[in-house]
Amino acid sequence: MTCTECGCAIVAEIKKGKYVYYHCTGHTNKGRGGYADCRRKYVREEVLDQAFANLLDRLHFDEEILEWVKAALMASHADERREHEQAIHRCQVEYKRLEDRLHAMYLDKLDGRIDNAFYDRMSAQWRTEQTRLLREIERHGSAEESYMEDGIRLLELARNASRLFAKQPVHEKKRLLNLVLSNCQWDLGEVHAVFRQPFDLLAETVASGAATGAKQTVVTTGSPVWLGNLDSNQD
Repeated sequence: MTCTECGCAIVAEIKKGKYVYYHCTGHTNKGRGGYADCRRKYVREEVLDQAFANLLDRLHFDEEILEWVKAALMASHADERREHEQAIHRCQVEYKRLEDRLHAMYLDKLDGRIDNAFYDRMSAQWRTEQTRLLREIERHGSAEESYMEDGIRLLELARNASRLFAKQPVHEKKRLLNLVLSNCQWDLGEVHAVFRQPFDLLAETVASGAATGAKQTVVTTGSPVWLGNLDSNQD
């Protein structure tokens, strides 16, 4: 977090061995001009925590909305799910074709139409290809499940972010804030920050729902606008 007055970092300092205060490092002109006035302004850790909790509250929505958004997430994933299913089907067809070849070639070996060396070489090659196909089938299946699981976990994290933040130790609070927020600044007693994607669009959707009626917003749009930014590569 940086200070809006001078651009320097906000750092923590322990007072009386137990109270944590935050303040600006306050070096003006990159240290050549002494200290800026903002360096003498301190804020208690509890006050800063509450400011961040208030920001995270902008992501909260109730259980009913969560269920609607989950349904919208599944609908938005229909095309990608269909692609995975088609890829799995192609792999299964190819696996079966190789299995039929192996069976026919084994009969040819028994009938003496091919020798053992040829059978061993080709069967090893086709078995290797079958193993690769099984890995592809597993990968496509996992990708589909991962997309849905990641999306739902993201929703759960967002709606509970403020509550989770309040219960975490300092290092976990930092991790959570780094995940959700960027460009954090301290401005004369107020915290300003930018929500990272897709939390920024979720915050907009929640604000829109609060203004016009959450149920009407979800139902009339078909799926919340922020869901479009979720994909299978989301971190």
